[in-house]
Amino acid sequence: MNKYENQTKMLVAVDCVIVGFNGTEMKLLVIKRGFEPEKGKWSLMGGFVQENESFSRAANRILYSLTGLRGIYLEQLHAYGNPERDPVERTISVAYFALVDITQYERQLSKDYKAEWKSLKNLPDLIFDHNRMVDKARQEIKYKAANHPILFELLPDKFTIPQLQNLYESIYEVEFDRRNFSRKVLSTKLLIKTAEKDKSNSKKGAYYYKLDNERYAEKFRAFLSIIPNPDKII
Repeated sequence: MNKYENQTKMLVAVDCVIVGFNGTEMKLLVIKRGFEPEKGKWSLMGGFVQENESFSRAANRILYSLTGLRGIYLEQLHAYGNPERDPVERTISVAYFALVDITQYERQLSKDYKAEWKSLKNLPDLIFDHNRMVDKARQEIKYKAANHPILFELLPDKFTIPQLQNLYESIYEVEFDRRNFSRKVLSTKLLIKTAEKDKSNSKKGAYYYKLDNERYAEKFRAFLSIIPNPDKII
C-alpha cells in the first residue's frame, strides 16, 4: 500500500510571529496580505510548507524572504488546527516566533510585502487567528526571558541600561524604578561597561554596556532578581 486510504488531505502552513525591539518598545512585524481572502488586511508573514520541506526549514525560508537574513532566533510556538480557521481550505498552521534587533534588520526588509513594524501596545486586527498567535508568543517570550538566555537576541551588541530597562518593561508590562533597576542589573556582574556613551537623549549621556557572553551562558538566571514575581510566570 503506497497511500493511506479514505483520508482527507489538508494544507499545512507556517506563520511567523516576528518580534523586535528598537531600544524603546517591542514591536511586531506585519505585512499587507496580497491575495484573497482578506486581501489588503494586516497579517503575519507566512506561507505553505512545500512537499519536501520541514516546518523549521519553511519558517527559515519565510523569514529570509522577508528580512534577507539568516540565523535569526527562531522557535516553534504552537499548532493551530481549527477546521474553520481558513475559509478557503482546511489549513493547519504551525506558528513560530522570532526575536530580532530592529536596528540591525530594518533596512533589509523586503519591499515586496509592504512590511511594517507595529507597536505591541497598539496592534491592528490581524487576519484569521493571527492575533491569538501573537498573544501566545508574548506569553512564551515572558517565560523564555525568565528561564532561558534569549533576552539579548533583541538588543544590539552595545546597549545602555535605559534601553535594557525599556526592554524589560515592554516584555513584562510593568514600570521599574530607574535607580533600583540599574543597581540590580549591575549586581549580576554579567555586563561589561564600555568607554562609549549614548548622548542622543542627554548631554551627560549613558554608558554603553556589552554582555559578558561566557558568564551569561552559565549564570543568566542572575537576571531573575529583576523580573517581577518570576515564580508566577507560566
